[in-house]
Amino acid sequence: MQDRDRKGIVFNVQRFSVHDGDGIRTVVFLKGCPLRCRWCSNPESQQFRPERAFNPNRCLGASVCGRCVEACATGGLTLTEDGLIRYDRAKCTDCGGCVRRCPTGAQSYYGEERSVADIMKRVEEDDVFYTRSGGGLTISGGEPLAQPDFTLALLREARKARLHTTIESCGQYPTEVLDQACRLLSSLIFDVKSLDPARHREYTGHGNEQILKNLNHVLAHFPDLPVLVRTPVIPGFNDSEEEIMGIRRMLPDRPTVRYEVLTYHRLGMPKYGYIGRPWLMGEVTADEPFMKRLRDRLAAFTR
Repeated sequence: MQDRDRKGIVFNVQRFSVHDGDGIRTVVFLKGCPLRCRWCSNPESQQFRPERAFNPNRCLGASVCGRCVEACATGGLTLTEDGLIRYDRAKCTDCGGCVRRCPTGAQSYYGEERSVADIMKRVEEDDVFYTRSGGGLTISGGEPLAQPDFTLALLREARKARLHTTIESCGQYPTEVLDQACRLLSSLIFDVKSLDPARHREYTGHGNEQILKNLNHVLAHFPDLPVLVRTPVIPGFNDSEEEIMGIRRMLPDRPTVRYEVLTYHRLGMPKYGYIGRPWLMGEVTADEPFMKRLRDRLAAFTR
């Protein structure tokens, strides 16, 4: 199969991003992730298939619309006494009739099959912005390398087009796959969430052994590849200076390796309701004074 014909499950293509690598970038979000981080801000990215969603905030209600209820033959969509629409996942057969009839996107799917050629056409529309800003293509997710054939094909096509390429990775996959990707990447963004394998398993569903093995492989075999190591600081999980400084100390001091911490947020919380999943993090919030002290200490770090 030609690379341009290779297909994968994509749930979003975000243009003009400035937070996912250098310069102005187009970010392609792929479905599927081996981890189940409790705080994940993209829960719609975790499953490896298109996923049915209902956003009641976009719904016009039966008094104005009601087309989705008319299209549903299984009783998955019904009216409440006050004219609102109720979605019952247990009765939904994923026929897609309501999604096709919905004018606002309240009834939708997260994820659709897209080809490399289709994605590259979209990415190359903004080539002029990449050239001026030093930006390019970022593949995110989910986990890009959980769809290795599609991601590697997309990276090869991007290289032919002379685009700067980055992936945002959780690190949980075979080392051989990461090795292939690094030979095609311009830079790598790699998350290290904790050095404690038991707590990592408790909060993400997997230990950290493969993740750390993969990071060490990159640092040893691709010393010239720019790598940004990131740690989301999660209340109750890894929010201690000892934990964060331990991660920083294990990284080599060289110009191609950078480290940053990310402040915990709850911006993805509504999406859990849209796909019928519980939000597991409760009401915890970020400790902003602690984050400032942490960043100050990292800025002054010396071995």
